[in-house]
Amino acid sequence: MEKLQEIIAQKEVKGISDYFTLYRRLNKMCKEREPSYDKALNVAILSSFTSNGIKESLYVKCCALGIFPKIYVSEYKQYTQEILNPESELYQSSPNLIILFIDAMTLWGDDFFQAYRRSDESRKEWVSENRDEIESLIEKIKTHSSAKILVHNLAVPEYSPLGILENKQGFGFFEATETLNRKLREVYKTDQQVFVFDYDAFCSKIGKQNIVDHKMYYIGDMKLSLNHMPALTDAYLPYIKSMMSMTKKCLVLDLDNTLWGGVIGEDGLEGIQIGPTPAGRPFLEFQHYILSLFDRGVILAINSKNNFEDAIKVIREHPDMILREKHFAAMRINWDDKISNIQSIAEEINIGLGSLVFLDDDKLNQEMVRTACPDVLVPVLPEDPSLYLKTLMDIDDFNSLHLTDEDKNKGQMYAAQKRRKEIKKTTTDLSGYLKQLKTKVTIEEANPFTMPRISQLTQKTNQFNMTTKRYLEEDIKALAIRKDIMVLSLKAEDKFGDNGITGVAIVKKGSERWEIDSFLLSCRVLGRKIEETFLAYIIEKAKNEKAKILIGSFIPTQKNVPARGFFERLGFCALEENREGCEISEYDLNKDCPYPDFIQLIRKD
Repeated sequence: MEKLQEIIAQKEVKGISDYFTLYRRLNKMCKEREPSYDKALNVAILSSFTSNGIKESLYVKCCALGIFPKIYVSEYKQYTQEILNPESELYQSSPNLIILFIDAMTLWGDDFFQAYRRSDESRKEWVSENRDEIESLIEKIKTHSSAKILVHNLAVPEYSPLGILENKQGFGFFEATETLNRKLREVYKTDQQVFVFDYDAFCSKIGKQNIVDHKMYYIGDMKLSLNHMPALTDAYLPYIKSMMSMTKKCLVLDLDNTLWGGVIGEDGLEGIQIGPTPAGRPFLEFQHYILSLFDRGVILAINSKNNFEDAIKVIREHPDMILREKHFAAMRINWDDKISNIQSIAEEINIGLGSLVFLDDDKLNQEMVRTACPDVLVPVLPEDPSLYLKTLMDIDDFNSLHLTDEDKNKGQMYAAQKRRKEIKKTTTDLSGYLKQLKTKVTIEEANPFTMPRISQLTQKTNQFNMTTKRYLEEDIKALAIRKDIMVLSLKAEDKFGDNGITGVAIVKKGSERWEIDSFLLSCRVLGRKIEETFLAYIIEKAKNEKAKILIGSFIPTQKNVPARGFFERLGFCALEENREGCEISEYDLNKDCPYPDFIQLIRKD
């Protein structure tokens, strides 16, 4: 996979022809020898018109992200037949993501140009009929596939046969199309499998007058210009990154000329620019938006070359500061280099460098961090502060398909973690420290509310993860309904706050032999005996169902060193190491495995 990424990085991609060239080259390489990869994705594209270029662009962009894609495109205008036939190539391709792209001209037919030959009532019927038809197709897909479904809404036309009188109609051409879009949004607002892609907004961003190459439309029924296919697939990537749990967790910020205008060491508290003035407003609104990211779970940190006392005074005392000390999980305000600071921030927060986004106005700092820490996303921040907000809004790496309670409270969780560490520093006795936390652990089997978070943890957790097996949400759903599989989630809370769901176990149940397929715990609760409580619970469940042996596996990776030896420390006996390097051990269920006495266990059996 790395070689594929290198090939893409070396090629200057200027237009759609470059995507076709790269696709052919990469696809040929993969057919000759399938690359090794950590993440794979099967995508199916169903379109109501000729959609050449989507497959090629998406393939290249996925490879560039380190995802190995297999992309199926339905035959021209065959989307309905594909969906209705359970034996079709659509379902045979085992998609994880299905993109349903039906355009407005197809649904309107000839009435697209003659909408006012219909009455107001007839146009309302058009809305109902097409809503029902699209719903019916999506329900058929859901019957035969657990894939995520990304359904396009309709581009509201840019013209009307009535011209400026369009908005004077009882139920006009535009309004009918807008109403169908609204109905789709309402139907799928709470559906965890279906997402409505705002194609109308995409077209508006490109410019509706520019969206079609009219010659290619008449020659080949292409209703989106080839030149815009890469931009369309860019708009799909936030969904794909979220599915693959490749989103970013933490925004690291410089201070001078980034969070405020000016240099605090030179301009002083009264001289920096932030507030309701022409010079200060870009920074004010920039901070407002950053706070909205914090409220949805993005962790914030500071990496600034500054005198600590000068900078912290702004954060604590400036009347127009939106972001305060409580919002930052880590602060490096010193004269150390930005590279060591950002590495230190990742270590303190206990997340990988690949989870960080770094914003700094200084081009040299940008390049240094980008070169030394290639996993960190370092956007180019424009010289003009009025463009800071747009630059941040254009970063699509903080998106998530599901906003779990853990996501929403992540900022507060990390603030609580800082207080735990402060107490730990003042406590010499580890057991005394753990008792002070008054930890409660809730363990329950997977349900529709916990499945998105369970999948998220299997995708993201690397350090304390015994097998690092990755499961998409549909995989978890399929496992959870099996009688021979137990999918468990663990929620941890203490006197400082609720950490949310931080542990996952997947166990295969046999008559006498149980096997732990996955066992993982978020690093932020590691080392508090929570992992021992979790394992003791599994052992208790196995004993209650008369099992004799519990098998544990450890598959070593570069990142899961903290998990090595865990089973053995809890009384498992090492058995063997198989050809894949998996270390297998077993636990004799005749033995007892006591729970830590200072953790309250809440069972939701």
